[in-house]
Amino acid sequence: MKPTLYLTRPLAIDAQDVVGARANLRLNAEDRPLTQDELIAAAQGAQGLISMLHDPIDRRVLDALPELQVIANVAVGYNNIDVRACAERNITVCNTPGVLTDATADITWALILACTRRVREGERLVRSGGFDGWGPNMLLGPSLAGKTLGIYGMGRIGQAVARRALAFGMRVIYHNRRAAQTDFDAELVGNDELIRRSDVLSLHAPLTEETDGAFGEAELAQMKPSAVLINTARGPLLDEEALVRALDSERLWGAGLDVYAREPEVHPGLIHRDDVVLLPHLGSATIECRQEMARRALHDALAVVHGERPRFSVGG
Repeated sequence: MKPTLYLTRPLAIDAQDVVGARANLRLNAEDRPLTQDELIAAAQGAQGLISMLHDPIDRRVLDALPELQVIANVAVGYNNIDVRACAERNITVCNTPGVLTDATADITWALILACTRRVREGERLVRSGGFDGWGPNMLLGPSLAGKTLGIYGMGRIGQAVARRALAFGMRVIYHNRRAAQTDFDAELVGNDELIRRSDVLSLHAPLTEETDGAFGEAELAQMKPSAVLINTARGPLLDEEALVRALDSERLWGAGLDVYAREPEVHPGLIHRDDVVLLPHLGSATIECRQEMARRALHDALAVVHGERPRFSVGG
């Protein structure tokens, strides 16, 4: 009997073209997240699960899907999956590292430039009919040349963001659990020093017990009033209530966010601010990136259900 794969959302490619005759394919045809109960009901009998970051896969889900052999997460992160519980049940967990590095670095820089050059305000001014001609003091923002970019988490994406900073004439400092092997000049510093020195501070660490809530009231209070904070990593790294208070008291120039602590909910104190640029989790949203992520997840799921070694298994 052919194994069955269940997809929790439609992908950027036709999954059947990849799967072919190697497995039966079932799909949540509604392009929305499933509730946990819906996921359990829909994935019954599946040996492989193609999941998204918004799918919470905990012990309850795993116990309800006893035939599961592999979970292939269409993301580089996998904090939505109880990896330890999977290991206890001999379920392989796969992700899609590397492929979304450039796409996420690019959206990070889109946010940096939008914040520092006040793109949101300028675009709204033009569309509202309020632009009545050039003025010497209109929508001034800080330059980037000669400034310091701070990277919190110098992995693949953090390094890609840092390389782009060199073209803008910026210095790069970073905080990481260990020194990163880079092909460019970057200074490893302590976390407090990173926060104090950064003109632009960009978050790129995975979500762990250590990084959850890493940037709260105390950390934001140490930042320069002229600094910009960017988060394209995971929403819970940043205390959004503390961010609102820092912006209200003008302790920060601005912020750019692509991820949120309780996604898709956005803190109401951020919604109408001119000093915040908000995106709907577009980090990996290029056609090429999303297509390759889908292919990798499908190929690895197929490999596991056919007794082969996957390319991108978590922890192995």
